[in-house]
Amino acid sequence: MSERILITGADGFVGRALVRALRPWLGDQDRLFGAQRRADGSLDEGLQAVEFDLVDAGRIRQAIREVRPTCVVHLAAITAVQDAFLDRDQAWAVNCGGTRALGEAMLGEVPDARLVFVSTSEVYGGTFKLRASGLDEAAPLDPTNPYAASKAAADLLVGQMVRDGLRAVRFRPFNHTGPGQTERFVVPAFAAQIARIEAGLQPPTIRVGNLDACRDFLDVRDVVDAYRRAVLRHDLPSGIIFNLASGVPRRIGDVLTDLLARAQRPIAVERDPQRLRPSDTPVAYGHAERAAELLAWSPAIPWSQTLDDVLDDWRRRIAGGEIA
Repeated sequence: MSERILITGADGFVGRALVRALRPWLGDQDRLFGAQRRADGSLDEGLQAVEFDLVDAGRIRQAIREVRPTCVVHLAAITAVQDAFLDRDQAWAVNCGGTRALGEAMLGEVPDARLVFVSTSEVYGGTFKLRASGLDEAAPLDPTNPYAASKAAADLLVGQMVRDGLRAVRFRPFNHTGPGQTERFVVPAFAAQIARIEAGLQPPTIRVGNLDACRDFLDVRDVVDAYRRAVLRHDLPSGIIFNLASGVPRRIGDVLTDLLARAQRPIAVERDPQRLRPSDTPVAYGHAERAAELLAWSPAIPWSQTLDDVLDDWRRRIAGGEIA
């Protein structure tokens, strides 16, 4: 049977990485569709554009009826915590309401199709503060910011819709980074500043927020490999939840130190109060034994390679004039 895979957020950081991961595994009869709010030509070559907004339930249903996907990978969301704080209504409308509309459209139009829903480790929130060890999928959800709350609600909603017949797999990935990620996230924020300093576009001082927090970091290419495995599996229990984690908490300050060691000139560090995030969690890391057992998945890319690739990507983009 040929696959018709629809990816929401296909033009984003993770979406592009997933497309690259999927292509070598697909046959000539398989089709990839990329959903976006406006068909603006930004999709990778070979993806068929599907236009809909996640706040437009009617258009979502029409698109599902037209495409008739065998699998939907739902990546699109308001993903930056700062953006969710600034516009909570939009975060809830997109992250929770859009997921509901997508799930209902699939139940109504393609009930045999599978949904791969990408949640986030942020849904665990306050539970990280209660446990000294990393969290598995049984940990209670306790979101501590609007982004996490909207994603937790969507995560639970998908679980409820499974009881209505939706075929779904849920992922809760921990922090992931890699080439192509925006400066709204910590590793590329550091790397971009280093690259600008090396290019003479910024004084030799890097501005930072909280350096003491510890996070579980993954390479985006490892994360999308797990999604690929789920897309190509038809026998996973519906509603199952997978953490994607390295099991290694890394101090943000140590990540910065490792990046500065790769810099081509000395760089000072200055604390920036505007970069300090409210409701910060001191330590957050997870366990992914279930993904190892059922998906034969584990992180494969060394952290040193991830840092090299992110920094080199920013050097290339700034040298090429893509970003000032």
